[in-house]
Amino acid sequence: IHNLPATVEISTPNVYADQIEYMHRHLDRRDSVILSVHPHNDRGTGVACAELAVLAGAQRVEGCLFGNGERTGNVDLVTLALNLHSQGVDPMIDFSDIDEIRRVVEHCNRLPVHERHPYAGDLVHTAFSGTHQDAISKGLAHHAERAAALGVPVGEAPWEVPYLPIDPADVGRGYQAVIRVNSQSGKGGIAYLLGSRYGLDLPRRLQIDFSAAVQRATDDSGEEITAEQLWELFHATYLAPGETGGFASWRTAETAPGTHTFEATLESGRVLRGTGNGPLSALTAALAADGLDVDVLHYAEHAMDAGTGSAAVAYVEARVGGVTGWGAGQDTSVLTASVRAVLSAVARLTPSGT
Repeated sequence: IHNLPATVEISTPNVYADQIEYMHRHLDRRDSVILSVHPHNDRGTGVACAELAVLAGAQRVEGCLFGNGERTGNVDLVTLALNLHSQGVDPMIDFSDIDEIRRVVEHCNRLPVHERHPYAGDLVHTAFSGTHQDAISKGLAHHAERAAALGVPVGEAPWEVPYLPIDPADVGRGYQAVIRVNSQSGKGGIAYLLGSRYGLDLPRRLQIDFSAAVQRATDDSGEEITAEQLWELFHATYLAPGETGGFASWRTAETAPGTHTFEATLESGRVLRGTGNGPLSALTAALAADGLDVDVLHYAEHAMDAGTGSAAVAYVEARVGGVTGWGAGQDTSVLTASVRAVLSAVARLTPSGT
């Protein structure tokens, strides 16, 4: 083994690689020699020196996990190996539980690994920027669709997700921390978190509406908002207003093909009645008969998960008194969720709440 160290890094990576290539081309009995390199990181280019040295003919690299060593450290073998992995080259080193390796190294060396250290830091797979979050969200959805089209598990499909050079699962990480929300975040990241954690599929205009509420909340605190806090904010903003809606009870019935009636008893004891071509149009007719004109501009609903008997969520964009806004409802009954969504929109758009 002939070891050629950059004991103190003083030249650019290409110059170091030229030196390695010269040795590689001019050593006698080259096939009997293992050409080894030992780059340090004084200029912050230890990984680049090692990669170019290997391309120039080196067969062996000496370094340390997470770049430990004298002064600024030796070349980081974690970054070097996972750079190879990201290009489809097996580094022959098992980093499938990067967090456990990191914990052991931190314990042994009494030095923390920086949260933005490549591949191993706490934030390396995390996007706060709205445009990045939107691209990652769409990329993950496309990755799942591609795996389904290829008929292979998601983990075996070729990885091509924007802003994520490797699949976090390859190093034992999950996707929960990939998208996190603060005041920089946009609608895409917010929608992704609510969709992946709580099964919500927000209509695009509702994403925009809710992102404004999130922006206000994060601007006030200046801190990150978790998926749980997003759900609490969504519930308080869109679901809670429709859970009572001022109705003590209500019922709907199909009295003839294409004809539905809606009857509700208010908490005051007053009764509202309306007729329409569907349950929601009958509800809005009942509200109109009481002097409240409600136009439903957009309606969407879906199950929150794939199981039988799972909760449904409905979204309604409505115009009340010339003002447009959103409401949402949740229940095991799609009809109940839909009625609650209308009542939520009405409650949010009228001063009296009903």
